[in-house]
Amino acid sequence: MVAGRKLGTGILVGTLLATWIGSGSIIASAGLAYNKGFPALWFDIGVWAAIIILYLIAGRVRLFAMYTVPDILEERYNKYARILGTITTIVAYTAIVSYQFKAGGMILNIVADVPTALGIVITAVFVIGFTAISGLISVAYIGVVNGIVMIIGIFMCLPFLLDKAGGWGEIINTLPKDHFQILGSMSLFEALGYSLPTMLLLLGESNMYQRFFSAKDAKTAQKSVVGWLVGTIIIETVIVVIAIIGSSIFLDINPEMVILHSARYGLPLIIGIVLLAGAVSIVISTADSFLLVPAINIIRDIYQRFINPNASQRKILIYSRIAVILLGAFAFIQVKFFETVLEMALYAYTMYGVSITPATLAVFFWKRVTPSGGVSSIAGGMTVTIIWEILQKPYDIPTVYPALFISLFLLITVSLLTKPSSAEKWKPFFRKEN
Repeated sequence: MVAGRKLGTGILVGTLLATWIGSGSIIASAGLAYNKGFPALWFDIGVWAAIIILYLIAGRVRLFAMYTVPDILEERYNKYARILGTITTIVAYTAIVSYQFKAGGMILNIVADVPTALGIVITAVFVIGFTAISGLISVAYIGVVNGIVMIIGIFMCLPFLLDKAGGWGEIINTLPKDHFQILGSMSLFEALGYSLPTMLLLLGESNMYQRFFSAKDAKTAQKSVVGWLVGTIIIETVIVVIAIIGSSIFLDINPEMVILHSARYGLPLIIGIVLLAGAVSIVISTADSFLLVPAINIIRDIYQRFINPNASQRKILIYSRIAVILLGAFAFIQVKFFETVLEMALYAYTMYGVSITPATLAVFFWKRVTPSGGVSSIAGGMTVTIIWEILQKPYDIPTVYPALFISLFLLITVSLLTKPSSAEKWKPFFRKEN
């Protein structure tokens, strides 16, 4: 679950990068860049802001030395917060895993002409099998390897693709002028509709907290965030640049296929293979990480907490593997419910971000928050997200706005109207690392 709490800075940076940079970047963000140009970076700016905030608490998270985010929620609030946090994580994370499966199918289709539906099955079987066998320590170390392959592929392809496009001047002449503006064709309201879900997801994201729990000490956890920030800014920006270059070459393709299409048809064979290998690395690293977390939540936060507190390590291991398989199957079923990867990503990011993140951040930043406020915030954010999505976003208002408003309103209002928590409740979360 926490890799023996012995991961060093280099491994942590690698696995943080490999976990976060997934098909949300190479499919969803790239597709947005194909249509919008550089304004697609609004999808990523929320991530960069979130990492800066996480730097402030990474050391304290490691000092707390738990296993999951629901551990934190129960310790600060109560068992109902743990249960709601677990349910939200399962719903959001299996949705994220499902579009990794879809991305894998798209890659197999363009590489080997495998029907996308069959490619999704193949990806799902591989990811579920690997995750069930490996656990976090293997996922973390293989994530570093995947991260290296990803970086090599992305940076190797850039000069070749730029040359095929005829240089940057030709790209500027080919694409609309608004592709090179800050907002382009988007309003600030629309741009923040892309930034907020990614920022909120990452601020409370269980994978990242689990990596902090796995660090060998608090200083290591905090230092790893610096390398993660620098790497994320560079990689996500380069992905957007590659997508923009590809959009100037391939004018009539599925926007979300632009990176894959560029690798297959716009690069020399070896370079294209390396980039596609990087794409596969991205998908696998993200899928196994987001599949492992809810499996651990089910065993740690439900089975071990409420059903069998004295379960042996062997039994926990076996049940964790069964949970991975069942959750993988649930993720596979969800593939058919969304048209695009971007749509799936925004739903999953919002579901988790507005439900879990406000209550989780309040643990580390607001001593006055109460159990009732935390539980109300989680329940309110989750409920509004589901209702707004069912209603198909009335008045074209992105789900994140009403859901975040309700979550924050309940967190603050209910906390102020209820009895403050005792110092024993909040003191463990405000310890300073040595």
